[in-house]
Amino acid sequence: MKQIIGMFKDYLSVVGYSIGTQSMLPRCVNEFLHYRQCEDVSVVTPTDIRLFYEWLQVRPLKRKEGTLSEMMIAHYMYALRVFFDWLQATGVQPVNPISGLKFKTAAYNSRKPLSRDEIEKLFDVATTVKERVVLHLFYSCGLRRSEAVRLQVTDVHLSHQVLYVKRGKNARRRVIPLPNKVVVVLGQYLKHERSRSRKSGSAFMLNRIGHSMRGDSYLLILKKLLAKADLSKDITLHHLRHSIATHLLHGGMSLGYVRDYLGHRHLESTQIYAVPGVHQLQQL
Repeated sequence: MKQIIGMFKDYLSVVGYSIGTQSMLPRCVNEFLHYRQCEDVSVVTPTDIRLFYEWLQVRPLKRKEGTLSEMMIAHYMYALRVFFDWLQATGVQPVNPISGLKFKTAAYNSRKPLSRDEIEKLFDVATTVKERVVLHLFYSCGLRRSEAVRLQVTDVHLSHQVLYVKRGKNARRRVIPLPNKVVVVLGQYLKHERSRSRKSGSAFMLNRIGHSMRGDSYLLILKKLLAKADLSKDITLHHLRHSIATHLLHGGMSLGYVRDYLGHRHLESTQIYAVPGVHQLQQL
């Protein structure tokens, strides 16, 4: 078992999990194997995992009184899911014992992604080119608010259908491919709206007086669209980024690709959009 756990740690490191998660997930798996008194992972059954889950509900804390929180129990289940997914992918265990199991989701404060229908509503009520550009920057391109504010004209290469984020979070750079429909809208903005500005600086998006658009200006445009589409006023620009991540992953795009698309440093930052109930792993 030590060899399997060691290989699992190596896997977590290679695919890009953070140092904390590389330590945390194997510890959770190791506790399960100890509870199961397991020397051969191939004999683990869904019943074994369900019994372990039930035991976690009453498992005492090691350093103080009380039992595990819902969030911590969710960590354990997430660790087992990643572990057995890895074993199945590598052929060690043909049948994944956790794949058909569902567990209670720990309570957390999260941004709920918009549905595809809600995204379509926003685009339907966007009557100006600038409004459509804002939706494309935050949804189609998955930009953060700060990245949109810093976006320069020279960062957008319509002929090559790419957008460069040169100063993302933690100074990370990335290249975002632009679908044809996004190229068309961005091109219309550059040619017909932005070119009319008297104070055309280097920023890609300009406000009505020709200065670089600020974050609150982007948000104001979104709020107007939300009102016209009769959607929640609590939706923010980051909800659009969250939504494209969720839609790409649920559409079958690989986790690694979406991580690069969003500019995440660690894989678990992207994983939260794919697996319900693991948002709390950001705290590991």
